[in-house]
Order: sequence, then C-alpha cells, then structure tokens
Amino acid sequence: MSLFKVLKNGILDENPTFRLVVGMCPTLAVTTAVSNALGMGAAAAFVLIMSNLFISSLRKLIPGNIRIPAFVVVIATFTTVVQLVVKAFLPALDKSLGIFIPLIVVNCIIFARAEAFAFVNPVVPSVVDGLGMGIGFTCALVIISSVREVFGAGTWLGFQVMPQGFQPMAILTQPPGGFLTLGVVLAVVNAAVKGFAKSKQNKERKAMA
Repeated sequence: MSLFKVLKNGILDENPTFRLVVGMCPTLAVTTAVSNALGMGAAAAFVLIMSNLFISSLRKLIPGNIRIPAFVVVIATFTTVVQLVVKAFLPALDKSLGIFIPLIVVNCIIFARAEAFAFVNPVVPSVVDGLGMGIGFTCALVIISSVREVFGAGTWLGFQVMPQGFQPMAILTQPPGGFLTLGVVLAVVNAAVKGFAKSKQNKERKAMA
C-alpha cells in the first residue's frame, strides 16, 4: 500500500469516527465548540503519530505476550507530555477538555492503530497512518462541533455567525444534542459514501460496456 493510500485510509476510507465509529466518548463530550474539537484533535493526532512511531520502531524488541502493557506505557508517556503542555500553555483549553486529555491513554483509536498497524508495519507507513487517522479524527470532530456550535450557540470559533434574531437550539450544546448531531452527520456521510460508490460502479459498467 502506498503512503498516499495509507494517509487517505485514515482520513476517508477508515475514518475513526464516521467509518469505524470508535472514540465516541471524546467525540460526544468535547464537540460543543470548534475550539475544543481542534484542541482534542491535535492532542490525539500527536499521540497517534508519536506512539505509532515508537511502537513501530520497537516492534521487533517487544515480545508479543506483553505488547498491550508496552502499548500502554508508550501511549501514556505521550499523553502525559500533551497534558503537561496544554496545562502550561493553554489553561483555558485544559479546563474545557478536562478529563478527556488524560483519557487519550485508553482511546480506542490509538490502541487499534498500535495493534493493527504500527506493531506490524515499518516506521514511515506507521507515522503516515497516525497522521491520517489524526487528521480524520480532527476533521470529524470539527464537522460535528461546527453543527453544534453554529446551530446551538450561533457562533463558530467564538465569532457570531448567525443573524441577530436567530434563536439558538440550546439542546445541541447539551449531551442529547451530541447524540442527535452525531446520528444526523453519520447518516449524511454514509449516504454520501454509498452514493459515491454507486456512481463509481455505474461509470465502471459504462466503461466496460
């Protein structure tokens, strides 16, 4: 598989939120604002890239029967780095994200890529895989948070974007609104993917005819 396909895989084909439907806890919890989504996406992407890098580099030295504890140590190390940096330089973001930064340690996305990709592939493809998954996760968070912030608060990244008379749908900034938005966005994405696949099949059939 080419590096481009590895990158594209994380962003589109196996997008962790829209295609694999993993990492739902932070997805539902932090997407009340786009700024939170960007912060969580960047933090998760950093941990994904660095953990994939180190796990791939050490894969021949890590015995298979202790690989899970080894993954935990590596992922926890980089999660701690992210947490300390955010606390030091972005205290407002740290307060907004709360427990969800340290919970990156047990994020299904990061464990899945460590097990399924980094532990069985060379360093460069593993880093690209982490980058693709990180971008895909961040894009998904931004899309969901944009819907919730714009229609739930009338703002985007804190800037007023809706007309003065707009009545915000406050439910979208509450927990039920997270489930509602996620369901609608998933339905739209899946419909678009199916439509694209069907269009591609029709073009191939016409080309063969």
